[in-house]
Amino acid sequence: MMYFLPESAVLLAFTAASLVLILTPGPDMTLMMGRALTGGRGQAIACVGGTITGLLVHTVLVAIGVAALVVASPTGFVILKVAGSLYLLWLAVQAVRQGSAFNPGASALHEKSLFANWSNGLAVNLLNPKIIIFFMTFLPQFVSVDDPHIKEKLLFLGLAYAALSLPIALAIVLVSERLAVVLKDNPRIMRIADYGCAGVFSLFAVRIIFTQGR
Repeated sequence: MMYFLPESAVLLAFTAASLVLILTPGPDMTLMMGRALTGGRGQAIACVGGTITGLLVHTVLVAIGVAALVVASPTGFVILKVAGSLYLLWLAVQAVRQGSAFNPGASALHEKSLFANWSNGLAVNLLNPKIIIFFMTFLPQFVSVDDPHIKEKLLFLGLAYAALSLPIALAIVLVSERLAVVLKDNPRIMRIADYGCAGVFSLFAVRIIFTQGR
């Protein structure tokens, strides 16, 4: 008996809502697109792996209730917001400072290991309080508080969300990589893309600061 499976109607509604949310731009998507442009497919896929790992961590935290405690604690939530904003601003600065990474002749100088890219993806995901709030408010909508298997169903839904996110993220990486092949013939456009990524990271950093825990 697969007691962790929601009813088919609930699962369909969850899938539809998840696809809309996954396709909504955020720091994760900006990071993987930027890394595909600057470092190529391998580095971008490593970032994707980090963000997916982050989603799995958020799923477990929500299922066991830790995320609720973090958001309920004003001090803890402020620390999380500040850390997340500072990390995104750091990524923005790196995008500008390492603009030469868009130059094919200099890219090797700024090549990052797969683990470093995975860590970047994981950090961007875990330090985004919006994702914690999202998981806390989104996943519970598809389970009943009276369900004796609520924890198992929350875990299943979180895993399903990660599974839906993965192919979409990989598709974004492949499209971005193909775009990079065209853009690398024009360093000026690549530099504009560099500043564009930095601007988006900065925007998300500001938005995170104004995120409300309740």
